[in-house]
Amino acid sequence: MRLDIYFARRFIWSFTIVFGVFFGIVLLIDLVEQMRRFDSELVGVMEAGQLALLNAPATMYRMLPLLVVLATITLFLGLARTSELVVTRASGRSALRSLAAPVLTALLFGALGVAVLNPIVAATSKQFEVVSGRYATNGSSVSSVSEEGLWLRQASAGGQVVIRAERSNLDGTRFFGVTFYGFGADGSVRYRIEAAEALLEPGNWILSKAKRWSFSELENPESGAVTHPQLNVPSDLTRDQIRDSFGSPSSIPIWELPKFIRQLDRAGFSALQHRVWLNMELANPVLLAAMVLIGAGFTMRHTRFGKTGLMVLFAVLMGFGIFFLRNFAQVLGQNGQIPVLVAAWAPPLAGIFLSLGLLLHTEDG
Repeated sequence: MRLDIYFARRFIWSFTIVFGVFFGIVLLIDLVEQMRRFDSELVGVMEAGQLALLNAPATMYRMLPLLVVLATITLFLGLARTSELVVTRASGRSALRSLAAPVLTALLFGALGVAVLNPIVAATSKQFEVVSGRYATNGSSVSSVSEEGLWLRQASAGGQVVIRAERSNLDGTRFFGVTFYGFGADGSVRYRIEAAEALLEPGNWILSKAKRWSFSELENPESGAVTHPQLNVPSDLTRDQIRDSFGSPSSIPIWELPKFIRQLDRAGFSALQHRVWLNMELANPVLLAAMVLIGAGFTMRHTRFGKTGLMVLFAVLMGFGIFFLRNFAQVLGQNGQIPVLVAAWAPPLAGIFLSLGLLLHTEDG
């Protein structure tokens, strides 16, 4: 038991060092990127540092599997140089038994990452978008999904247009039960349009069975309301902008993601991308455990055997391979080419089985 605690403590220390080094590197790179991205008159070093601090947690969270591989390599290289692995083997403890503590620690890291770090990353990502939006010179559209339906906002000549729809088709180009609210530059309501259906075409919304009320001139808007079989409303929105304006699934805390998926389903949008992300987050602890086994499979050996640098290279390459396989499976899952569960769980399970096979062959075979 004491030996397990010792290995777990050494693994935590190795991970802390690797995490700290990469956090500093990411922060410096992002600081330079933010200063290059925005006008130097608006964004100085302090503002760029704030943006970098808000963006760094999301970057580090994505890099977590690779950091675990590097921490595992650091751990076992240190144990090999001090001959602690030799002493452990001489005491009768097998290689797989010695891996129990680091693997369990990685599972704990993964569980804490999903439960605690994921909401923190979601909050900092949202704040990053808000702060960076203050410095951006171009306008943007905003959308959200709530219990009342789908809400959009687009820029218009001299003001804003807010759009509410009960539901939408899967690609976000046709809305049903639509209401348009036109606002002037001073924030006053200029008009309201209700339509049974709205079709997004390049440069225009085409409204069917629409009724328009004007609030700028008449005291009784209902007396001047006009019904149109078809009405065009200018728009600079595109299907991709509407879909992307919901934000990436990573910007939604995992505790709120199931509810958001249900809201997307009710609004008529495809929630496949969010379902894939939810399952991949749940599979994160297993992925981190796989990374520990991969790192140990190549470096859990005495340095007198030689080729240490080559083994470290193989461990890093295999870790990157599983990492990119996971990203590739995510893309296939989001496109509907493979099932959601396969996209989320196949890469970490493949990493575990491959590394276990390697360990059994090299250590106990």
